Amino acid sequence: MKKSDFFYDLPEELIAQHPIEPRDHSRLMVLGKTSGKIEHKHFYDIVDLLSEGDCLILNDTRVLPARLYGIKEQTGAKVEFLLLNQRENDVWEALAGPGKKARAGSAFTFGEGLMRCEVLESLPNGNRLVRFYHEGSFFAVLDKIGEMPLPHYITEELSDKERYQTVYSRELGSAAAPTAGLHFTPELLEKIRAKGVKIGFVTLHVGLGTFRPVKAENIEDHHMHFEHYSIPAETAKIINDTKSAGGRVIAVGTTCCRTLESVCRAAGKVCEYEDKTDIFIYPGFEFKCIDGLITNFHLPESTLIMLVSAFCGYENTMHAYETAVKERYRFFSFGDAMFIADKK
Repeated sequence: MKKSDFFYDLPEELIAQHPIEPRDHSRLMVLGKTSGKIEHKHFYDIVDLLSEGDCLILNDTRVLPARLYGIKEQTGAKVEFLLLNQRENDVWEALAGPGKKARAGSAFTFGEGLMRCEVLESLPNGNRLVRFYHEGSFFAVLDKIGEMPLPHYITEELSDKERYQTVYSRELGSAAAPTAGLHFTPELLEKIRAKGVKIGFVTLHVGLGTFRPVKAENIEDHHMHFEHYSIPAETAKIINDTKSAGGRVIAVGTTCCRTLESVCRAAGKVCEYEDKTDIFIYPGFEFKCIDGLITNFHLPESTLIMLVSAFCGYENTMHAYETAVKERYRFFSFGDAMFIADKK
């Protein structure tokens, strides 16, 4: 298939700039996985769409406040750093901009001296290898001076950092939020449990490669980035018990979907597992684990809309997006959601 097959027209005003309050009052499009039938509800209605015996799988990764603004010690120039992954202790791979001001050997201070860094080298991919110097815990300092790495299409400032975290986030390490989970509240999760739906957690640390545009016109030529994931034994048991009893496994977000399908591909079954994955899911992919998907509305020509198309069919997906635009749904990270499944 062609990248252009996944293009759709989106008015700029439908790109959500701020989250809905309360979290679970966003709109929810219900899409029949096989039928393509569409219903319009609100996210708090998800309780009625789940059945006793189903399980809901959530990604408990927590976003690093990974955007730092530094002052170059040699010249006073301002440079932005975006932490990508921790190489060892205080050494990180990071994006730096403007890059010409962050050459190897240059040093920067952050937060009025709370932290400083030295650029060790420029990597072949254009990123920088950086060593940080600080007092006490690196992550405690980062929490004080770092900003959330909001996607480029969100231009309004976020007043509360926690609104770009899920209420169940706990494993620090993501460069972006698993946004399908932003709609849940503690109260909604309790209602879901009370209905007899089991809840399990996996961890996939979302990398910025998630937002990397597909440049190859033939989508099969696109290469995904690697992301670290893990699934605990407890969650594997929940999934396998659900399958054995005839329940549905509902993945909350494309990150959960990629985690579960990666485990099945690597191990041949759902089990306790930890690895890195570069799985690319597009139409023609054979799903081994999930029966339902909760997800937001994704960018045109992105790997994420391709994943959705693989799950519920290309025609169903593109019609759903056309309907979402017509019905003025809110799009992307802080936008509305879809629930895709066949009725039990």
